[in-house]
Amino acid sequence: MNKRRLGRGLEALLGREEGGFEPGSLEESELIHAPVDQIDPNPYQPRRHFPAAEIASLADSIRQHGMIQPILVRAVGDRYQLIAGERRLRASIEAQLHAIPARVMELDDQRVFELAMVENLQREDLNAVDKATAFREYLSRYGGTQEELAGRLGLDRSTVSNLIRLLELPDEILLAVRDSEITQGHARALLGLPDAETQIVACRRVIAERLSVRQTEALVATGVPTPSRTRVRKDPAHANAVRAPHITELEQQLHQRFGTAVLIRSRTPEKGQIIIDYNTQEEFDRVSSLIRGG
Repeated sequence: MNKRRLGRGLEALLGREEGGFEPGSLEESELIHAPVDQIDPNPYQPRRHFPAAEIASLADSIRQHGMIQPILVRAVGDRYQLIAGERRLRASIEAQLHAIPARVMELDDQRVFELAMVENLQREDLNAVDKATAFREYLSRYGGTQEELAGRLGLDRSTVSNLIRLLELPDEILLAVRDSEITQGHARALLGLPDAETQIVACRRVIAERLSVRQTEALVATGVPTPSRTRVRKDPAHANAVRAPHITELEQQLHQRFGTAVLIRSRTPEKGQIIIDYNTQEEFDRVSSLIRGG
């Protein structure tokens, strides 16, 4: 990934392109100290997982040195909505800060979505499935082509298209990518197999035998037999390679409601799972209280 291009993409979205600034630029934004309990999560946050150890380490740094870089927010009613800086916000809450520096920007939903993607694309630990899901949701919500989206984010068109194509894989494989059991390279190789059943069988073999990407490509090239005793239930949600838009929208609504990652896995039209992540005891207590109506 070309980080220099991403940097220019971020500056463009913040109004730093040559030829002047726009009302939403950093130079013209108001710097405040925002109470952390008045800041709501970014509903367009592509990152679904925030490792507890990483947040704890950042919280220790903030306790010692303070928050060096302000988060970005926008005013929504009488509260603030996060634009960029969720790791810093979570760490500040863990560090028990009452207020943190924030720049208040005037941005519409589309710009907020773009900034959330650019901020996370610059971090190498964002998994390929979350990137792809964000790209697809953006295009579904705002239209345009993959090439146009790539241009707005400072990426190559092939990067966007290759990531989105990963979503053609069955849920089990996407979950394996999210859980770092296989890499994006493994997943791309599995796309070369003819159907979901064979892809899942191959994925299980890759994990069990700890195959490299090159070994996985060789396995795909030679063909993967599917033993009759290893029947794999096909996922109707991926039968047409396009996830139902209302499922993605509901995930985002639940993410905004709980302030943590939510994954909906559909096994049949009537059955599935709703998975709510939590990374600390405080986060578990907060989510539990919201579920109970507290």
